[in-house]
Amino acid sequence: MFKKIAMSAIGVTLLAFAAQAQFNTTGTTSVAVTVAAEASLQVNTATTTLPTVGTIFNAYTGTTSLSYKVRTSKTGGTGTITLEVTSDFSPASGPSVTTPPTAGDALTYTCTVSAPGTGCTGSVTSSTAAATSVATFGTNAHSASAGNTGSVAWSLTDDPTYQTGAFSATVTFTISAA
Repeated sequence: MFKKIAMSAIGVTLLAFAAQAQFNTTGTTSVAVTVAAEASLQVNTATTTLPTVGTIFNAYTGTTSLSYKVRTSKTGGTGTITLEVTSDFSPASGPSVTTPPTAGDALTYTCTVSAPGTGCTGSVTSSTAAATSVATFGTNAHSASAGNTGSVAWSLTDDPTYQTGAFSATVTFTISAA
């Protein structure tokens, strides 16, 4: 019996020392993070007004500014900014992206994007059926911490068949990164 009590006492004492060994005046840990590709966008122009410029029946023009942040993967990474007319001009008696009143009527745009993005090439015809390009980003692209800038310069044909009045359309911008 004495042996069992002595063995139990020794076991309890060893457990007590083991428990005390877990505490110290300092300790360390390893902090790990996986940085993924990310992108965010801010459209800075809430309403883009397209006034006529110059002579009668010249195109309506205006500019939408935006800011973006992007980080693409260092191997095979890509990214894009696109836009799509998600709600055509209304009311229906004026300009239309989907069914222009006259062949050749179009809402077109050109793009300017600061590095690391590359803006669209030439004039792009906007669409209600599919997103169209504003900017592309290549492998291992990194914007500035505060973001980078871009703009879309719009042009809308001034067709004399449009009825008078105020017309508006909704354009949705989307950014992505991989």
